[in-house]
Amino acid sequence: MRKLTTNFNLSEFVLNKFAKNQAEQQRVIDSLTEDIEKSIEELAKNLQVLRDELGARITVNIGFRPKWWELLRGRSGKSQHACGKAADIVVNGFTPAQVANTIERLIAEGRMKQGGLKAYNTFVHYDIRGVRARW
Repeated sequence: MRKLTTNFNLSEFVLNKFAKNQAEQQRVIDSLTEDIEKSIEELAKNLQVLRDELGARITVNIGFRPKWWELLRGRSGKSQHACGKAADIVVNGFTPAQVANTIERLIAEGRMKQGGLKAYNTFVHYDIRGVRARW
């Protein structure tokens, strides 16, 4: 899969450890559309800003989750993940709170896109929905 930024490849946002088997992973790949790929690329560009700022590797736990994937797991199917606009991330050497605070600052500085943000115990959710959302 193609390179999106200096440090991110499309595969990082599409392949994930949560797929039950190879067939399910292939079905996720097959669910990609041109619009979803464009959204993932925009998300990657925003996360590249964060990576450059922190100087640390970012691991994408999960990015794109197709609507069918969400529905199979009892979710609404309306997640920002389903349209390629969200990622749950871990940044090596930083707590989720530190990462979220840095994202907040970069948004305020106009260097990252406004969107959804939540620091969980072990990861940070960030999305590029274009409007502020915190929960």
